[in-house]
Order: sequence, then C-alpha cells, then structure tokens
Amino acid sequence: MTLSFKFGTVGSPIGTPKKPGGSVGAIQFSKSIGLTAFELGWVQSVRVSEETCAAIKQTANEHGVALSVHAPYFFNLNATEEEWHKSRKRLMDAAHYGNLAGATDIIFHPGSYFGRPPAEVLKVAIPRLKDCADELKKKGNPVTLRPETMGKSAMLGSLEDTLEMSKAVKNVQPCLDFAHLHARPGDGTVNTVKEWTRLLEAYQAALGKEALKNLHIHLSGIEYGPKGERNHLALNESDLKINFLFEALKEFGCAGRILCESPIMEEDALNMMKAWMKASGEKA
Repeated sequence: MTLSFKFGTVGSPIGTPKKPGGSVGAIQFSKSIGLTAFELGWVQSVRVSEETCAAIKQTANEHGVALSVHAPYFFNLNATEEEWHKSRKRLMDAAHYGNLAGATDIIFHPGSYFGRPPAEVLKVAIPRLKDCADELKKKGNPVTLRPETMGKSAMLGSLEDTLEMSKAVKNVQPCLDFAHLHARPGDGTVNTVKEWTRLLEAYQAALGKEALKNLHIHLSGIEYGPKGERNHLALNESDLKINFLFEALKEFGCAGRILCESPIMEEDALNMMKAWMKASGEKA
C-alpha cells in the first residue's frame, strides 16, 4: 500500500550534497531518505536554462519524485498597471520553465489587498489570473496554477479568496498552507479537528469531492501575532496540532502532496510522514 500523500520539501533539503548539488542533487538526496515530492524554490527569480530543466526532469522521472515550483515572491495580482506587466512575467516564466523541468504545479503568493476589501480586489485579480491561465492553455502548457493561502490578514489569500479564484478559472486550484491558515486569524484558532473539518467542507463544497484527492499542501510550525504570521518554525516549537489536521484529512479521504517549509526541512518532512502514517494507518 502506498501513502495517500507524497512528502517532500520546498527548496533543497539541508543534507543535499555539494556534488551533484542543485536541484538534481536535491531530488536524488530526497529520494534516498524516503521523500517522493520536491518543490523547486524559484522564489527570488527564475534563472534556469533549458538544459538544466531537462536534467531536473530526467532525474525526477528516474527517481519517481513529483515536482512543483514555488514562483518568485515578487508577484501581485493586485499590482498597479505599471507593475503588473513585470509581475505577470515572473509567474509566466515560472510556469514555462517549470513545465520544461517536469513540474505539474506552480505555487504563487497572490499579493496584497493594499487596504481594500477582498471582494473589490478579486475583481482585479481574477481576470488577470484568467488571462495567465488562458495564455498557458493556448501554449499547450498543462501546469496547474496554485494561489497559496497566506498567513497575514492584510494579504490576498484567505481560504475564501483562493477558492473564488479556483472556481472562476480553469486549471487553478489552491495551495493550502495549513500553518498560514492557523496563523492568519492571529488568535490561535483554526487548530482543532472541528475547525479543519469546516475548512475541508468549504473546499469540497467549492471544488468538489474529487479535488480533495489532489491537494497541494504546505506545512510547518509557525509563530504568529495579532496580525498573523511572523515566521516558520520547526513543528515541535509550534502550537500547531498536526495530529488534529491529519485526522480531518483522513476523514475526508484526502490525497496529494505535503511539502515541508520548516527550518529543519527534511527532518520535519519525515516527521510529517510518520505522523500521517500513524493517523491514517497507511504504510510506506
């Protein structure tokens, strides 16, 4: 029996050797310690050659490691007209080179409200996202664009925001960062089986039961204050109760990928895998 979720890290694991190093080395090392997913952390910019992409794709195929890309942080669906052109190029480059590297999913931070109401911002954000998705479709690029749920209440990226985007645009689905969803209210809520259940019910109601079989999850410990996320922590340094989260995921028959963003990357990715095996009764 294989696990319902593939586990891995966002960015190269800490133990990745110097040679071959890079993403190729990270994929080989991930597989050697039992991880079967990897997210290419192109968070500053997309600077990668087609040759490198081909090598990444080949290595991932050989090792059976599922790939995704984290697009540059400097992206905003609510950017000014002048800024939007640059922002858009960053996402489209991540999607183009990500597809060449064999990645199936492109994760991005949706942007900021700039103090405006979410509904008003979505009127700008959704047509822009649709324009990106339409262009990728025209080019025959099959990647799924995934707006990430964000950890600060001032950011575009509540669960509701990401579900609205996903309902409105084909080939868009959320990236569920459960640590961010716990941190966003700033008061320690969203940390019980009941709260996670409500969240998964909303996901299922918006996108259908089948979408729960293809979840893309970011997970770590988290420090937060009244305005939400401050920084990522190791799981054991945080109040996030992943056993409750995993109980809810099991109850809903969820599957997909769980990518660790903890500072002790692969160590916590393996801790997550053990916790999932315990909660689900599955064996690797």
